[in-house]
Amino acid sequence: MLEMPVCNADAFQIFLNELSKQSPLEFKILVLDNGAFHKATKLIIPDNIVLIFLPPYSPELNPSEKIWAKFKRDFTNRLFESLDPLEIYLSQLANLLNTMEVISICAYKYIISNPFWTMI
Repeated sequence: MLEMPVCNADAFQIFLNELSKQSPLEFKILVLDNGAFHKATKLIIPDNIVLIFLPPYSPELNPSEKIWAKFKRDFTNRLFESLDPLEIYLSQLANLLNTMEVISICAYKYIISNPFWTMI
């Protein structure tokens, strides 16, 4: 996990560079939404990473949207005095997730009905 203070092309470049260093011989495929910073022309995509973009306005193709919805519900109406306690809270939420819960939250029919996808 890499927490950044901003969500822009420079931060995404740092993320790509760090991800590239993790198991550098592994070829990584990132499926992304169409955020402008994901498509910035100044990005330098490492050789062991490829970016694949979802069609615009298709949250049903992005299971992570359902995880974010769960997280948002869990911290709605909570007050954090700074980003540090928010970071701790979100990290705790993420660490509480187990494989079966992620599957139950993200199990769009097209995912669970296709034997191509590995779930566990």
